[in-house]
Amino acid sequence: MPGTTQIFCASTLYGVATLAAAIDSGLFEEPDRRVLLVFNNSATPETTPPLDEMPGFAPLREHFDEVLSWNEAIRPFHPGAWTPRADDIPLFERYLRLLWGLGDDRVSLVLESIQVTPALTLAQLFTDAPIDVYADGLMSYGPTRNKLDPLVGTRVRRLLHLDLVPGLTPVLLTEFGVPAHLVPTPAFLKVLGEVTETVPELPDVPGDSALLLGQYLSALDILSPEEEEDLHVRMMRGAVARGHRTVVFKPHPTAPARYSRALETEAEKLGVDLMVLDTPVLAEVLFDRARPALVVGCFSTALFTASAFYDLPAARIGTELLLERLTPYQNSNRVPATLADAVLPGLESGKDGDLLPAERLPALVTALAFTMQPQIYPELRPRAEQFLARHLGPRTRRYFKKRRLTALGLPGGVPQRLAFLPRNSTARRVVRRARALRKAVRR
Repeated sequence: MPGTTQIFCASTLYGVATLAAAIDSGLFEEPDRRVLLVFNNSATPETTPPLDEMPGFAPLREHFDEVLSWNEAIRPFHPGAWTPRADDIPLFERYLRLLWGLGDDRVSLVLESIQVTPALTLAQLFTDAPIDVYADGLMSYGPTRNKLDPLVGTRVRRLLHLDLVPGLTPVLLTEFGVPAHLVPTPAFLKVLGEVTETVPELPDVPGDSALLLGQYLSALDILSPEEEEDLHVRMMRGAVARGHRTVVFKPHPTAPARYSRALETEAEKLGVDLMVLDTPVLAEVLFDRARPALVVGCFSTALFTASAFYDLPAARIGTELLLERLTPYQNSNRVPATLADAVLPGLESGKDGDLLPAERLPALVTALAFTMQPQIYPELRPRAEQFLARHLGPRTRRYFKKRRLTALGLPGGVPQRLAFLPRNSTARRVVRRARALRKAVRR
């Protein structure tokens, strides 16, 4: 009689910690075999250590019978680029069953980021496997970024996620009626505590230090390298302005070394101590072991774990520029950036009163989901119209593009009868003359 094999797929230590917490909480039935399949999605996987070689992986390894590598299975192709031809899918499924010793086992999949490769590829290869999806971060609060093939979407049984934004329910995969289930916070913190215990000694971090989180946004073509360096410098200046004399910088594992050097130069100018943590450890290890007095970042998930799980002060910076730059409008980073801007206080403004009321967040995310993916969630239009009619103002305008609202015929866009004006050469000429006259009068 065929056995049962659960294949858990992960590309980050944070994701594996989430899976380990879900297993410890009894959210998965006990199979005959439990496999962790590691994805290394970095631009050059050959030069980046996979997650199963990172500090702190040992206690996570104990939750699985075996660890396998997707990169090894499809070498020399890159996980983010390779997909099989439709006619070759049966052949590749047989190949993977032979390679991984699956035989005739009934396979179930646990995937992250199911909308894109490599998770989507695996879902397509095991055509009859039931699927659970888990959230590795904040993107699950937003809409599904691509229209999923119903042959994949209808096999998803549930979405597992951490309670990063209390009271907010994910939108991801709701078009298929997929229910969201919380991974208990105590179980997640217990797993992270075990990870912390196994990490090699880290430098002593003073209790009054500020921790700066780098995200390497230039790799996503959101900011230029120079703009990202300037963002890190602003993080340091903001932390120093708040009275912190020791600053700890945790760069993104794939960020260039020059980012650290720019901060070193600024630290000398400001007369503060700078520590750069090159060890690729989870930020949560630092939260647990060092308890920094302030955590600063742009829209990193770690800002929310610091605030919601460790009760540490967290502040965001650069979100307004980021929301302006994100393209296309439906870029899946838009919801995480919006949540950071709405929920966390600004580092430079320091105005807690500028936060969006918690009870308004669900309606905001619903409106964003519709404006980002109206074809996937057409039923959300009335709720989006209601939110925009009531709450679109100076504080929330940055989350929506006027051009997008106009194209969808939503409140806040240009009225339909005036929509021709931006493309009308005569109208533009009149506006230019009016501006010139205004400047002349002011002189």
